[in-house]
Amino acid sequence: MSPRRPGEAPEADRGRAVRPPFTGPQRFLLAGSFLITLGSFAVLPYMSVLLHQRLGLGLGTVGFVLAVASLIQFAGGVVAGPVTARIGLRRAMLLALALRTAGFAAFVPGLTSPVLAVGALLLVSAGAALYLPANKAYLVDGVSEAARPRLLSASGSAFNAGMALGPPAAAPLVMGSPGVLFSSVTVLFALVGAGHALLPPGAADRGEETRAAAPVRDSGAPRPGPSPFAVTVLSVYAFMFFQHYLALYAVPRTSAAFYGAVLTGYAALLVVAQPLLAERVAALSYPAALRWGFGAMAAGMAAIGAGGYAGIAVGGALLCLGETVLFLKNDLEALARSSAAPASVFGRQRLAAGIGAFASGVVGGQLYGAAESAGSPRAFWAAVCLQCLLLPVFLLRGRTARDPEGSRADAA
Repeated sequence: MSPRRPGEAPEADRGRAVRPPFTGPQRFLLAGSFLITLGSFAVLPYMSVLLHQRLGLGLGTVGFVLAVASLIQFAGGVVAGPVTARIGLRRAMLLALALRTAGFAAFVPGLTSPVLAVGALLLVSAGAALYLPANKAYLVDGVSEAARPRLLSASGSAFNAGMALGPPAAAPLVMGSPGVLFSSVTVLFALVGAGHALLPPGAADRGEETRAAAPVRDSGAPRPGPSPFAVTVLSVYAFMFFQHYLALYAVPRTSAAFYGAVLTGYAALLVVAQPLLAERVAALSYPAALRWGFGAMAAGMAAIGAGGYAGIAVGGALLCLGETVLFLKNDLEALARSSAAPASVFGRQRLAAGIGAFASGVVGGQLYGAAESAGSPRAFWAAVCLQCLLLPVFLLRGRTARDPEGSRADAA
C-alpha cells in the first residue's frame, strides 16, 4: 500500500467522496422507474394480441394504432421541456403518471370496446412521452456533471430490469384474466404516483437554474464532434435492426425458448453492465465512444449472421456493449453541450430515438424481405454490419482535417 500524503484523505474516504450515495429521492425514483416499467411491460408487449384477438381489430388497423402510439410516445417527448418549464419537474411527473393511471384504468371497460381500448393506449403513450424526460431531469437536477453517469446508468438498469420481468409476470393473466391484470397495473401506478407527490420540489419547481451545479468548462470553444441528436438517431436506427428482426431470424434456426432466453439474458446483462461501465463510458471522448459503440454493434451483427446458438448469444452480448456505450454517452454529451433545461434535452433525445426507430423499421423491412427473397437471410446481418462500420466514419468525416491534434489524442 502506498503511503498517504499529508492532508490527503484515506482511500476509503476518497472513494466515498468520489462516489456519494444516492439521495432518498433519487433512490425512490430509481425504484419507481423499475415498478413503472414493470407495470408497463406487463401490458404493452401484448397490445397487438389484445387488439386483434380479443377485440377483433384487423391487423392493418392494429399496426396503424401501434404506430401512432409509438409516435406519440417518442415524438411527444419534445413537449416535456415546455411543460416542465411551466409547472416544474415534480408536477410534470405527477401529470404524466395521472395520464398513465387513467389510461390503464380505461383498459378495464375497454376490454369490450375497441374505441375505449385505443383511447386508453393513446393516454398511456402520452403519459410516457412526458414522464421519462421529466424523470431523468429530476435525477440529474442540481448534481455535478461528474455524478451524472452513475445516475443515468442506474436509471437505465432500473428500466431494463422492469422490461425484462414485466412480460413473464403478466403472461398467466394477459389472455385469461386481462381485467385483473389491468386493475393491478392501475393500482400500481396510483401508488407510485402517490409516492411522487411526496418528493421534494426540484430546482425548476423552486424557480432556480437547473444547470447551476454543472462545472464551467475551461474553454469557451464548442466540443468537437457530431451532434448528439444525429448520433442518437443513427444509434437507435442501427440497434433496432437487432430488436425488430432477431426473432424472425433466430426462432426458425434455434427455438422460441432460446430466443426468449437471449432476450432475458440481454436485459440482465444491461442491468449489470450499465452501472459498471458508466464511469469508463463517461471518460471516453465522443469520437472514441462512437468507434467503440458502433464497432461493438458491427461485431454483434456479424456474430448473429454467423448463426447458431453461440453466434446469436455472442452477438446479443456485443450488441449489449454497443448499446451501453452509445446510449449513455449520447445522453451525457447532449446534456454537456446544451444550455437548455435537462427535461428539454431528454425530450429531444426521445424524439431522436423515435426517428431512428421509425427509419430502422422502414429500411429493415425492405432489407430483410430482399435478403429472404434471395434465399440468404444472413446477407441482412452482413448489410447491417457494414452500416455499423460506416456510420462512425460518416459521423466523424472531415474531423481529422479540422482537428489533427484532437484526432491523435483520441487515438491515444
